[in-house]
Amino acid sequence: MICPGSRSTTGEGPAKPRVVDVLRAGADDWLATHVPTLEQARFLRDVGRCRTAALGGHLHVCPDCGYEVPVYNSCRNRHCPACQSLAEARWLAARAEVLLPVGHHHVVFTLPPQLRTLVQRHPRELLGLLCDAAQQTLATLAHDHLDGTVGVTAVVHTWTRDLRFHPHLHCLVTAGGLRHDGTTWVERTQYLFPVKRLRARFQHYLVAGLDRLVARGKLPLTQAAWRALRRRLPRKKWVVYTEAPFGRSTHVLAYLGRYTHRVAITDARLRTADGARVRFVTRDEKTAQLSYVDFTARFLQHILPAGFRKIRHYGLYAPGAARHRREQARALLGDGDRPADQPAPPPPAPAPPTWDALLQTLVGDHPLRCPRCRGTALMLRLPLPLPTPAPPAPCAQSP
Repeated sequence: MICPGSRSTTGEGPAKPRVVDVLRAGADDWLATHVPTLEQARFLRDVGRCRTAALGGHLHVCPDCGYEVPVYNSCRNRHCPACQSLAEARWLAARAEVLLPVGHHHVVFTLPPQLRTLVQRHPRELLGLLCDAAQQTLATLAHDHLDGTVGVTAVVHTWTRDLRFHPHLHCLVTAGGLRHDGTTWVERTQYLFPVKRLRARFQHYLVAGLDRLVARGKLPLTQAAWRALRRRLPRKKWVVYTEAPFGRSTHVLAYLGRYTHRVAITDARLRTADGARVRFVTRDEKTAQLSYVDFTARFLQHILPAGFRKIRHYGLYAPGAARHRREQARALLGDGDRPADQPAPPPPAPAPPTWDALLQTLVGDHPLRCPRCRGTALMLRLPLPLPTPAPPAPCAQSP
């Protein structure tokens, strides 16, 4: 994928601070005192080269005024703050065809603080267990209260607004479910399930899953150490948060876009970056200030293991065999979230096939419009060659 840089190509006005610039500046100091994981090292390598000559690109020229600008390739790392807008747009276009026309509850499952250190050391096992426990909880309560199946889209997040480590799972759950016999849709518009039962079942499935991981040797804990940790886990205050449902499925898509491909922080939240410290917005327009190396350290906490699926679909939204059940639900619902006096909306247009056409629909202008004359779009002229790697240093000869 090729994408233009976010800095002004005209040189007018000060450049807005960017997350990638702060990470590039803080990487060396962080690496001097830390040993990165394979994923962290790959991310630092990718973000250091993203949209630079190191990845190659193409030279574009304006056919009207002759202005030339190089457009460099992006790294496409899923944690890169500069590479997620197009992936998010394509994903949402695909989900629009799957989403059922009902309201959706927002449910958040949070791991207790006593487990956070263990999650940081074993993210694949513990974050996977978080997803499994939440799925089992929702499936069990849907069976008990609705005698049916709900649709769930879940997204793993690991950060707070000030970039501290806080693993939790955002779930969008259909406001109702399809009965097991496939004949009735049971609405659940006022509330989803009793919160106390949500907490209790989530705690049960999570602790049972931890028992299995320890017994199978997937976690480096002795039985005595696990029993001691288990005694420290809270008995009642397990945080499970639920909201009233969104009224329309179109609102759900807009809300999903805020969570699915989001990284820990984006450029929009940066206020100042002076080369030593960076200030960014947290909650309620408050701000936090960190050194570049501390900012980098906090960001790198949220790099997920390679191949880990941070977006998961369950129940009626599961891939594969659930499609038949989902179509049964759609037939029963019709245009369930559309008022009776409102005409049916036209079918969604297919996503534009090229990155520049898709980006144009997102920003309202062609991404390669000439910055000098503002006339026509820049035309592709020729590919830019990759830089020639430096030859290896000669080996020292022994005397």
